[in-house]
Amino acid sequence: MKFPPERAAELVRDFDLRKLDAAFYADPFPYYHALREHEPVKRMPDGSYFLTRYRDIQAVYRDAATFRSDKTAEFWPKYGDTPLYEHHTTSLVFNDPPRHTRVRKILSGALTVRAIAAMEPGLIQLVDNLLGRIEARARRGETVDLIEDFASAIPVEIIGNLLDVPHHEREPLRGWSLAILGALEPSLTPQQFEAGNTAVSEFLAYLKVLIAQRRLQPGDPQTDILTRLIEAEPGQAGAAGPDAGLERLSETELLHNCIFILNAGHETTTNLIGNALVCLAQWPAQRELLIAQPELAHSAIEEFLRYESSNQLGNRMAAVDTVVGGVPIAAGTGLTLCIGAANRDPEQFADPDRLDITREHSGQGARHLAFGFGIHQCAGMTLARLEGRIAISRFLQRFPDYALQGEPVRSQRARFRGFVSVPCKVGVLA
Repeated sequence: MKFPPERAAELVRDFDLRKLDAAFYADPFPYYHALREHEPVKRMPDGSYFLTRYRDIQAVYRDAATFRSDKTAEFWPKYGDTPLYEHHTTSLVFNDPPRHTRVRKILSGALTVRAIAAMEPGLIQLVDNLLGRIEARARRGETVDLIEDFASAIPVEIIGNLLDVPHHEREPLRGWSLAILGALEPSLTPQQFEAGNTAVSEFLAYLKVLIAQRRLQPGDPQTDILTRLIEAEPGQAGAAGPDAGLERLSETELLHNCIFILNAGHETTTNLIGNALVCLAQWPAQRELLIAQPELAHSAIEEFLRYESSNQLGNRMAAVDTVVGGVPIAAGTGLTLCIGAANRDPEQFADPDRLDITREHSGQGARHLAFGFGIHQCAGMTLARLEGRIAISRFLQRFPDYALQGEPVRSQRARFRGFVSVPCKVGVLA
């Protein structure tokens, strides 16, 4: 999975994140290896830097004061005065303290270990129902798609439950999420720009109605994130609850962080499940090992997250003049953190291009960066791990001999690595 030295040097010299070819989207890891070996802090034509070394990326994540997440300056030239700009500069992930601290504390209160554990029975039922439908399709001789029929359906339902979105109103959620996140690609087409803005506008219109209904009929703030966010508005009853002492959310913050909750929990978890099932089909010995030893599910999830990180790229901006990996970085310079490259760094992971579900990811083992690191580490990572573990384990129990049918179709996106379609064949009992 490496280019010959001369080819690697040429690719590194000409590498531009805004001008990626089809080969990169199919398999970016040889490019990451070349960049990490020849120029791990690579200056892009637009003046930003692309980081591929684990230790550099982790150092940037650690120093939230020097490397900021606020995207108001960076996103204005890209989006202008549009719904996309308002959304991506208001949501939790692209903000710094104190706004980030305030919103994260409110969300985290509804995503405690206890609350997530209480979701497990419902998640098992959801997964088993989907597997039943897959078996029914197979019995009718219909094509089964691991993404459409399984991986994408799970997080949409889970997030829909967290926001208590009525089941009959959930159909547009996935499309909205894909369009909004698609607009975060390094190079944005006019079609992506238009689709993203339309999705934000339609989602906001829907949420305004949903929020008005929830104000009239509040849910349990310990399990209903929307109610929890509403009660954290100015003048609402939540001021005396678990979020007492925090500055309240504005109407704009409330709306856009509801969108963020869907976006953060949807595509990344879909990719985790889809990538894992494709990996296991391509690494049959690992699949056999996981079937024989289901107790390896926890370490397997960590390895899937490392090997095929759902989110490949992160971004920061230098707040002051600084140095990264020996390279001077001026204040105001953008940095792209290549999570996918860090998680294949041979300095941290032995034989990094090998899938190994027994690999150590805790204790003395190197920890992958699939969920980020530091104050911006994914608030929903415990839920994502649970969804992945239940989905993959029960799929293997039901269909241990599943086989891919043809070549899976990649999403052709640099930031989020996953599939749009994975046709497969599953065996059913007579």
